[in-house]
Formats: sequence, structure tokens, C-alpha cells
Amino acid sequence: MFVLFKKELSSFLSSLIGYITIIVFLVINGVFLWIVNTDFNIFNFGLANLDGLFIIAPWVFLFLIPAITMKMFAEEKRNGTIELLLTKPLSDISIIGAKFLAGVVLVVFAVLPTLIYIICIYQLGMPKGNLDMGAITGSYIGLFLLGAVFVAIGLFCSSITDNQIVAFVMSIFLCAVGYIGFELLYNLSVFGKSALFIKSLGISHHYASISRGVIDTRDVIYYLSAMALFLILTKISLESRKWQK
Repeated sequence: MFVLFKKELSSFLSSLIGYITIIVFLVINGVFLWIVNTDFNIFNFGLANLDGLFIIAPWVFLFLIPAITMKMFAEEKRNGTIELLLTKPLSDISIIGAKFLAGVVLVVFAVLPTLIYIICIYQLGMPKGNLDMGAITGSYIGLFLLGAVFVAIGLFCSSITDNQIVAFVMSIFLCAVGYIGFELLYNLSVFGKSALFIKSLGISHHYASISRGVIDTRDVIYYLSAMALFLILTKISLESRKWQK
């Protein structure tokens, strides 16, 4: 599994896609946080915090993570190497886990440079260092978990097609439904007593909860369950390929 993990990670870092993903993530967030005159701009926000980053980043991930994951299985299927991969002395879980961890590590690489922003707003605080580190830490944890769920969704979408563009579009759609779909249904106010339950099914609800700086076990269980669900669906997708033979 570790060998496959290193192979997947090196394939990203030895090609442009890994670096482009990281650079695009940093550039988009940097432009909105420090340059463009919007409400997300730290200088316009009036407070020394990184709320703007944690509002923008999930939307950037919504497109960038599907771009990372779209080829993970789709390319293997298209090139005919999926059969070779599945005949190796590795279980389906090991193969899926290696690809999943490689995607998650790339997400971590993209997020790590933003830690420099903490130093910047530390200096901008009045008085200096007047930061809510609990909320910032919680937001980073929430962003990491959200990114991991998006990777699991993207991996599943890549496993059910040999077309990378189809996998990319499907992944964006499912990530968007998971992130804002249930929130939109909640805002329709037509579900009565079930409305809060529907809202709790959405990723954004738990992301907002963790971002307050309080790590609730219910939020962590939700994220882990969502990851497990899509990884299991990916396993079923791979197994169905065997059944067809």
C-alpha cells in the first residue's frame, strides 16, 4: 500500500497538475484576502482573523479537488492498467486507501502555506497577537476534513467511469450537493420539523460548527462517516468490474 501511495503522490508531484493545484489554490485565496477590494479582504474586514480564507477555500476546493481525483481510476481504466493494478497482491481497500491518502496529502500541501497568514494577522492585530486561535485551529481542522471528504467523493466518481471529464463534472456536482445542497433545502422552509435534520446532513453545517473552535465529536463522526461511505462505494464500484467478467 505504501509503495502505491508513494507512486500516486509522486505522479502528482512529478507532473504539472499537483503544482498547478497548489498554486491556483494559494493565488485565488491570496488575491481575495489581500488584494481584491471585497468583504473577504483582511484589511476591509476590520478584524484580525482568517474568516475570509475559510469561506473562500471550500469553494476553491469544490473545483480543484475534483481536478486532482478525476484521473485516479478513470485514467487507469482508459489506459487498461486497472486490471494489472487489481491483480497485484493488494486488496481493494489498500488500493483505494493509497489513492485516497495521496489525494489528502496533496490537499495538505496546498493548505500548509496559508499558515503564513496567521503570522501576518498576528502582526496586524490590535493589540499585536490578539487572535482567536481556537477558532482558527478549528477552522483548519474543518477545512482538512472537508477536503478529505471531497477527495473521497472524487475518488468514487473516478471509479465509475473511464472518462476524466465525466468524473470531474460528477465530482463537482456531488461535492456541491454535499456542501450547499442540504443548506438550500433547509432554507426552503418546507420540511417543518425535519428541516434541522436535513441541514445536519450537509457538509457546510458541520464545517461551520467546527470553525467556531469547538471540536464536537458529532462533527468528527459525520466527516469520518461521509469519507467511509464514499470509500465503500468506491470499493463496490471496483468489485462490480470483477462481477462483469
